[in-house]
Amino acid sequence: MQARVLLVSSEAVPLVKTGGLADVITALAVSLRKAGIDASILLPAYPEAVRNLGHTEQIGLRHGLPGGAGRLLRGIIPGTDVPALLLDTARFRQRGANPYLDTDGVEFSDNAVCFADLSHAAVAICAGETSLPAPHVVHANDWHAGLIPCLLKLRGLDHIGTMLTIHNLAFQGNFALESAEQIGIPQHLLTGDGVEYWGKLSFLKAGIRFSDCVSTVSRNYAHEIMTPRFGCGMDGILSFRKLDLRAIPNAIDAELWNPADDPLIARNFSVGNMKGKAACKRDLQKLFGLPVDPFAPVMGMGSRLSHQKMADVVIEALPGIMERHPRMQMVVLGCGDHDYEKSLQALAQRYAGRIAVHIGYDERRAHALHAGSDMLLHPTRFEPFGLTPLYAMRYGAIPIGSRVGGLVDTVCDADLDAERATGVLFDGDRASDMEAAVDRAFALYADNERWQSMQRNAMSIDCDWAGPTRAYIDAYAHVADMAVRPLFAPRPQPVERPAVQHERMVRPAAAIAAALASVVGVPAAVAAA
Repeated sequence: MQARVLLVSSEAVPLVKTGGLADVITALAVSLRKAGIDASILLPAYPEAVRNLGHTEQIGLRHGLPGGAGRLLRGIIPGTDVPALLLDTARFRQRGANPYLDTDGVEFSDNAVCFADLSHAAVAICAGETSLPAPHVVHANDWHAGLIPCLLKLRGLDHIGTMLTIHNLAFQGNFALESAEQIGIPQHLLTGDGVEYWGKLSFLKAGIRFSDCVSTVSRNYAHEIMTPRFGCGMDGILSFRKLDLRAIPNAIDAELWNPADDPLIARNFSVGNMKGKAACKRDLQKLFGLPVDPFAPVMGMGSRLSHQKMADVVIEALPGIMERHPRMQMVVLGCGDHDYEKSLQALAQRYAGRIAVHIGYDERRAHALHAGSDMLLHPTRFEPFGLTPLYAMRYGAIPIGSRVGGLVDTVCDADLDAERATGVLFDGDRASDMEAAVDRAFALYADNERWQSMQRNAMSIDCDWAGPTRAYIDAYAHVADMAVRPLFAPRPQPVERPAVQHERMVRPAAAIAAALASVVGVPAAVAAA
């Protein structure tokens, strides 16, 4: 019998994607299965996800969900051997291109019920209320699955290990306390010691509070989120759970993002033969309607257009950057806040032939952006990990990013270590801070020998999922019930843990177990098991 892990997420490629979470979930599931773990993914049955999954079989749920009737659709994620379970409900069927926001950019009013349904469906699987085998560990991802650890404890299903991964602490799933009764949260949990957060019911706090293990996606971010500056109000409870906090860095699908055999780019190239990158620059210029100029430095930006990603600062800084570097071209691929979209489109009209903006996302343009750009502009006020700079580095596009979060772990600043440099990092969120960083990058670009050295370093980074997968399996083994831990054996070689981790990361410590017992209403001996 294999160890069974159920990953619960709001998205997964190629079924539905709004950001890096989707890439991570599928890549991790694929890697876990290669390592001998029976990993499957549970996510909502958005219409797009159902279409992309293809053939499915229906699996019934014995009981109803808070939002009404539901069923599971089981299929295999295309191009993988990963089983996908889609929760089909009337509400999820009404979701459009963005599964969280309506066409005006406003959160759907029934998000609390929709994603509570997702958590209840996961608990139903764990409780044996479907024809599916129960998992040994449930891996909840972000607030969308945050209720699962709490609901499992309410059901007394303590033999199911739980892990919550925080991919972005800024998104917390905070809803009116009045929604608690409908979604199955009893009144005695609506306290500061339970799931209440500043007068709201917080899905993310529920996950942090009641999961057996909490993780996040980079070492630096793990430290940051326990500080007031980056903790988004959750720094207190995260510090309370620091004994159970792990930092497991993300990785990327090195086969999918590989310039040597990428079918989505104009011409393949590698660190040993860079000739194809020039053809990719021409392709990018044509694709975005810019003049073909092999000597024009091209700076790409592929990002959500949001306050977090400093879209406001980009808009303010671009005119000065364009004036100081009259030959450069700028390519923007992304979507987000409508005001930011309009402002960038206005800049594209003002600098016609030099700035090109495509609102939206598709894989062809994303791969072309990294393959054809010389640099990637990636400013951000906070960054849990930063997948996009890794993609760029794989394709020899040098990132210009903010010195925060996971970027500190993955990008080596040229001023700090010239020999190992892979990019340019900057502090601050003023236009002048960004402009100075871009100027520094252009000075490096003018030094051909040093620039090529940075490209070689960037393209040679270790970004494979093997290491993170071993760390996740280690975490699963620690939170799994004692009787099934041998299923996670043979144990891989120990991997170095970040300073925020501690020796015992099994279940909450005795004091926490006692607190859980008093809040949830289960015997302390059971809570500590």
